[in-house]
Amino acid sequence: MANPGYGKRSALDQRPRTPQDFALLPTRERYVAGFIDHLPEGAAMSVKQLVKQLPLYGQQAVSTALTALSVAGHLRRVRCPVSAGEEMRWVFRTFWSRTARDNEWWTTYLATETATQAAGPEPEAATPPPPWVPDEEPPPAPEDPGPEQGSESAAVPQQRTPDQAPDAEPASPAPGTAPTAPQAPEAGPSTAYLALARLGRNDHRLALSADDCAALEAQAAEWLARGVSVDYLTSALTAGLPAKVDSPVGLLRRRLTDKMPPRLPTEDTAPDSTAPTARRVLVECTDCGRPGPPEALPDGLCRPCREAHGRGGAHEPDHPTEAADIKARMNNIRDLLRTV
Repeated sequence: MANPGYGKRSALDQRPRTPQDFALLPTRERYVAGFIDHLPEGAAMSVKQLVKQLPLYGQQAVSTALTALSVAGHLRRVRCPVSAGEEMRWVFRTFWSRTARDNEWWTTYLATETATQAAGPEPEAATPPPPWVPDEEPPPAPEDPGPEQGSESAAVPQQRTPDQAPDAEPASPAPGTAPTAPQAPEAGPSTAYLALARLGRNDHRLALSADDCAALEAQAAEWLARGVSVDYLTSALTAGLPAKVDSPVGLLRRRLTDKMPPRLPTEDTAPDSTAPTARRVLVECTDCGRPGPPEALPDGLCRPCREAHGRGGAHEPDHPTEAADIKARMNNIRDLLRTV
């Protein structure tokens, strides 16, 4: 069995086995194809492993047979990325089809394998709301509440505040006055304002008043909006200060303008690590192992190997003049050896 390389993966929608399988192939290719077809899922498909179990042929013969089977449409070798936690590695698999397929079918099938790898887990159920959150539509209030119900017949439940004890009851409004809406808590100082205010505590030369912090707040907020941290902002404003600073607000305004950093992505704009990403399956050339997309390797072969396979692997015959020169040179060498 492959661990993890060149494991066998059977393609879908294959016809059942018959005695006429691979009948149109040559004897060697038919022998290798019949052996591969009976291998279990995940079996090793490297040339060396196949040769150990095929005593009739050597590595070169089996490699040539696999190339012929790839051209015939029975197999494709691919590289697949597999994630294991934070690590990712490439594994090698051989997709096998007892039924011969054309290039368009293999391209579509391998694209389906890519989409299957990119599919993420199903979304989990939504977290139930906390007990105090009302339903989607609050129950309607009674049209004519009785005198005994009073203000307790309100549909929206009251949220507990830190200043209110658990057993305390909300104070009822005075008779004849309309109930006042709860006031929103006042917003505190911004992060940029606090960073400027702390400069004077870290270094007395940069002591700022409240008006100075408010005047520089917009510029400091622009730094933070570009993705830098408060520590980065503080270091940039306090680095290399002169021995005496006559105008802290003027010095900081100049540094905030001249040292404005480039825009950086903030944490909110970072890509979601849980989002599935499409990982392309790369097809390997069955002959030389060169990777590429499925549409760039028709018949499972790269262009040089496909051209060599189209010529039948035979070398061009030598030119007659070159053959005569070689023969004359060899005769001259033999004559020299006789005279020694």
